[in-house]
Amino acid sequence: MIVYGIKNCNTVKSAIDWLNKNKVVFEFHDYKKAGITAAKLSAWCQQVGWESLVNKRGATWRQLQEADQKKVVNEKTAIALMLEKTSVIKRPLIEEKNKVILLGFDEDTYKKVLK
Repeated sequence: MIVYGIKNCNTVKSAIDWLNKNKVVFEFHDYKKAGITAAKLSAWCQQVGWESLVNKRGATWRQLQEADQKKVVNEKTAIALMLEKTSVIKRPLIEEKNKVILLGFDEDTYKKVLK
């Protein structure tokens, strides 16, 4: 299982704390440091939809010019934005065997899916 995110994100920290506390084995991929590929983003878009992956409630999205926000209208434009500004990707994203199993952090959902 791979947890994708950014190390200093509070939501990612909460998820990692929960995983550690519940002795769930995982690998962490920090896409701020290790990057992310267009192919990986495309695969995720196919699984959960590009709309789910773009975090429109986060600071990175809010700091974009309105004109730049309005350009994000489909998978292609969303992937271009996520490659340019990885912190706009909703996090954490948990993947197992190349399948997205969780997006974001909700303790009740984690209990259901991971226990």
